[in-house]
Amino acid sequence: MAVFFCHFSSLNSFKLDMASPRTLIIIPTYNELENISKMVSAVMDLQQGYHILFIDDNSPDGTAAQIEALMEKHPAVFLEKRPGKLGLGTAYIHGFEWALSRDYTYIIEMDCDFSHNPADLPRLINACENGADCAIGSRYVRGGKVRNWPAKRILMSYFASVYVRLILWINIKDTTAGFKCYHHKVLETIPLKTIPFKGYAFQICMKYATVKLGFKVKEIPITFVDRVVGESKMSTGIFKEAFFGVWQMRKMKWK
Repeated sequence: MAVFFCHFSSLNSFKLDMASPRTLIIIPTYNELENISKMVSAVMDLQQGYHILFIDDNSPDGTAAQIEALMEKHPAVFLEKRPGKLGLGTAYIHGFEWALSRDYTYIIEMDCDFSHNPADLPRLINACENGADCAIGSRYVRGGKVRNWPAKRILMSYFASVYVRLILWINIKDTTAGFKCYHHKVLETIPLKTIPFKGYAFQICMKYATVKLGFKVKEIPITFVDRVVGESKMSTGIFKEAFFGVWQMRKMKWK
């Protein structure tokens, strides 16, 4: 596991004292300058009291500076800086540990590119408030949709989930989904530091661990929309990690 370098400020500590932590949205960023302000506005417009934690991997486009400017206006926005691209999985583990140390009840994974609609946040949280331990924003349950993806990529994503279900024997339709809400007890139970994966394999592994540890998972239909601005972080290496990683997951011990 990579060593994390954190950025703390006295302003953040003050804001934590002033706000009542309940729901935290964790958003990893790398070169998301064009989306940051719009994302913060969209979440704040919901007026639900959500907090946002951005974890920036030293974006060269000034993403972190933009977040710091927004922190001056929005007491519910926080930032952790890391020295470089250390992987999506390590970013989320960093965020989970940050959230658990501050007693948040619901902890959400979300992308910054608006492929995950902030308007769906209350639905995921409501599912956890009503018995689910992990609520997944799903493209592949009844009512779920994908927009602006070519047919080839939709088929690849869909059959990737079929492949994962066959190998891991879990009844989750969208195994690579990255839009999720966890009750804090799930993240307190999963041995986060033992998860070696960084990309889609991390998302699969977290779901697998949740199921193997006996927690209740519920899929909520969403419409996934491909990013409008910025560049996709998908790579051949990320795909290979997921393809071969599921076999490694079968050997991992969760209890």
